[in-house]
Amino acid sequence: MSNTTAMEQVNLNQQIAKVGLPAPSFKLKSTKNMKTLDEDVSLEDYRGKWLLLFFWPFDFTFICPTEIIAFSDHYKEFAELDCEILGASVDSVFTHRAWTQTPRDQKGIGEVNYPMASDFHKEAARAYGILDDETGAAHRGLFIIDPEGILRYQVVTDMNVGRSVDETLRVLQALQAGGLCPANWKPGEKTL
Repeated sequence: MSNTTAMEQVNLNQQIAKVGLPAPSFKLKSTKNMKTLDEDVSLEDYRGKWLLLFFWPFDFTFICPTEIIAFSDHYKEFAELDCEILGASVDSVFTHRAWTQTPRDQKGIGEVNYPMASDFHKEAARAYGILDDETGAAHRGLFIIDPEGILRYQVVTDMNVGRSVDETLRVLQALQAGGLCPANWKPGEKTL
């Protein structure tokens, strides 16, 4: 007789994100249609394009809006690199919408240039290995997935440390360069 619990057995059978392997599939409620909030997003929606998928712990917090706004402000740069952005937290799409409708000077984020997904059931955060079981929040996980659905880059930070949009753009460009990129490589520089 096994000593594993039912939850442990589910976790053993679940795909976990790993660089170089297919990214875990997901289907989540989203803000793609801000009015009705009835449009889902899935990994398959992004086939043929690069995808920057990033998670934050909770809406209406302190560091999260700085990241969400920064990625939104740089959306055009990602789009020029054929990369879509999808942000997600464990909050509901209703909370996401309320956050975008709240002025920035009142802890809101205003309009965002990419959809925000609701991982309300925490399945995606668990599959991507970033769920904090103690708090129920997602850690700050950032994932770059290539057009074939292969996970090419991941970084997970402490809840108190925001991510760099500039570094994310640099890494995306390095992945797209197709060569061996040395430390501190920048677009236009030679690869190894």
